Amino acid sequence: MDQLLAMKVFARVAERGSFGQAADELDISRPAASSHVAALEKHLGARLLNRTTRRVSLTAEGAEFLRRTRRILEELHDAEETVRDTRSKPQGKLRVDVPVAFGRYLLLPALPEFTRRYPLIELDLRLNDRVVDLVAERVDVALRVGPIRQAGLVARRVAQVNVVTCAAPSYLEDHGEPKTPDDLRQHRLLGLTGASGAPPEWTFPPPYTPKRLGLKFSMLFNSVEGPIIAAAAGLGITHTADLIVAEYVGRGELKLILEDFVVPGAPISLVYPSAGHQLAKVRVFSDFAADLLLRWNEVVRRWIKEPSRTPAPGAAQVSATLAPDSREPT
Repeated sequence: MDQLLAMKVFARVAERGSFGQAADELDISRPAASSHVAALEKHLGARLLNRTTRRVSLTAEGAEFLRRTRRILEELHDAEETVRDTRSKPQGKLRVDVPVAFGRYLLLPALPEFTRRYPLIELDLRLNDRVVDLVAERVDVALRVGPIRQAGLVARRVAQVNVVTCAAPSYLEDHGEPKTPDDLRQHRLLGLTGASGAPPEWTFPPPYTPKRLGLKFSMLFNSVEGPIIAAAAGLGITHTADLIVAEYVGRGELKLILEDFVVPGAPISLVYPSAGHQLAKVRVFSDFAADLLLRWNEVVRRWIKEPSRTPAPGAAQVSATLAPDSREPT
């Protein structure tokens, strides 16, 4: 028995639910497909598939074996691609996971350029504020905000966000501009709640602690985009990551305020499962994303003061400005 071929046939039959369809896709006969799976079951001493005249389904043992088989076959595919050295023409499916705000404001507008450069890459882009298990969910590369706690990942730190305060010019004309964080108590504030629903705590350099400020919020949102869109509409003041509001500030839809009270935020890293970070398709996407972040960093440096490097109380919460649920899976 060719065990590797038998595993490929089994996986295709299980995914398609049909010996005939799997045989056609693998360019073998149906009897040959059935024979490969039967030999694999005999080798393992376990039934992997339930067969009827109408359908094929996995047994409990088959479901577990399929999960492990997929991982083995993907590792083999990655190893083959690495050996072929496809750097000049990166290709194949690339699964990417990024926080919703980063994807919406920075990555999606840049994708036409990426697809022009690398037309053979099939991008499977997931905008997600849930921190996924890259190995279990077969993600090739992810962008993470904050410390990387999950074991077995390769991390490449590429940038750092700063946390800024801003409002629409129309709001400031009507309500005045705060000069210190204490003045925020007299304004309409637009807050972001975390995944737990806990109220937001805006971070500023000492002595402006959340306890001292005791800020009240006129509106709360459970997505990063909510406070930004509301602020641009003149509904109040928001406190968020500089990279996310850079385009709004550049267009004049939002104005930076409290510029002397900017705080350094969380690092931004590209992370990969250790087995796949050398693949050509992963390398070129990572380089593209890193360059994109660096370009936007240069943009914000032109209109933001160097933030205070004194750690602000609650600074660990800053990553929520890009990803409301920034907890790593355990």
